[in-house]
Amino acid sequence: MIELSNISKTYRMGAVDITVLSGISLNVKSGEFIAIMGPSGSGKSTLMNIIGCLDRPTSGTYHFESREISTMSDDELAAVRNGKIGFVFQTFNLLPRFSALKNVEVPLIYGGVPARLRRERAMPLLQKVGLADRMSHRPTELSGGQQQRVAIARALVNNPPLLLADEPTGNLDSRSGSEILDILTALNRSGVTVLIVTHDKDVAARCRRIINLKDGQIINDQVMA
Repeated sequence: MIELSNISKTYRMGAVDITVLSGISLNVKSGEFIAIMGPSGSGKSTLMNIIGCLDRPTSGTYHFESREISTMSDDELAAVRNGKIGFVFQTFNLLPRFSALKNVEVPLIYGGVPARLRRERAMPLLQKVGLADRMSHRPTELSGGQQQRVAIARALVNNPPLLLADEPTGNLDSRSGSEILDILTALNRSGVTVLIVTHDKDVAARCRRIINLKDGQIINDQVMA
């Protein structure tokens, strides 16, 4: 599914070049469940942004489902993000004035899907994540765990083959975090490829492969027994 070859990322900070990723080569097969770990500043979020087509590498090549991503136009990248990749963030990123149902529909609104079809696709996903009775509630009326469930449903509304989660339990208590991991595990078992950026060893322990970064390089890539 994913093939990164010698990926590097450098940012210009005034007169200084800061290298965040250096020579990253990585293959991900369809259906894997992977944790990307590393200390603050190791480059894990930058790597996630490149995999998610939110950022471009400075050098190297990236193939997603055999398509060369590195040379795509901004419109082509947007189409890949909206149709092929679901995103879950630590801060949920829900629209405060929208109901849970409307938040899930947002990617479909951008895709020009008619209202009736949007509801038909969004409602079952909220039911799937246990929020059948919270569809009309706004984010401020939901707990942190419930907001993250809405975010997961939104990430899945276009039926993407890849789900990227950046510290998905970081703002949750341990019980809510465990419930979110249960949902992500179930999604992976249903065939969705899941990559989680985390600093939490308990979260990583739920994954079947752990990739450790340090100073912008992969220092360990371990498949768990």
